[in-house]
Amino acid sequence: MLLTRPIENLPLEDYLALEAEMVKTIAEPTLFTWVVDPTVIYGRHQCREQEVNEAYCAAHGVRVVQRQSGGGCVYADRGNLMVSFVSPSTHSQEVFDEFLRLLSGALREMGYDAVTTSHNDVLVGDRKVAGTACYTTPTGTVVHASMLYDICLEALEQAITPSEAKLAKHAVSSVRQRVRNLREIRDLGDIESFRAELEAQMANCPNK
Repeated sequence: MLLTRPIENLPLEDYLALEAEMVKTIAEPTLFTWVVDPTVIYGRHQCREQEVNEAYCAAHGVRVVQRQSGGGCVYADRGNLMVSFVSPSTHSQEVFDEFLRLLSGALREMGYDAVTTSHNDVLVGDRKVAGTACYTTPTGTVVHASMLYDICLEALEQAITPSEAKLAKHAVSSVRQRVRNLREIRDLGDIESFRAELEAQMANCPNK
């Protein structure tokens, strides 16, 4: 697996565009991470008006972007680490499973008791610390994750508006009850320190 670092401090849609370009000509599985300013990202099949608190986002300078992959709505800021995995394989479930093994295995090596779920989330304890999504093209597969390391949980709760039915499915009354920052569990320093350690573990533990 190739580990690379893209240009820093781009808007989120530029990183999504980079994934889309890479998958056209990718020769080997490639991993990269990125950090963005406050942004809400909603899935391909979601309705923006139902999932996003537009008034809050406009008032607080939170960008709103739709991605090509499916899945749910997420909030990211500079305490959140985005992880992209681009593979030349078009066997999407195999690529997805490989990525989840890499990600959860790396987190365990870093001291977090991470497990994956049937919904392709990563949990530590009973709290979600990362969500993932995937899409496949004729030339490969893109998987990406949004990892909560030290995000503003208040902003997360305000910026997205999941339905009561979705919250009830997870037996919680708010987004904040369902998630937790990894830094609260084990503090590895700032987001860049966490980023460097995660990249190293994912690059060195391909079979975890």
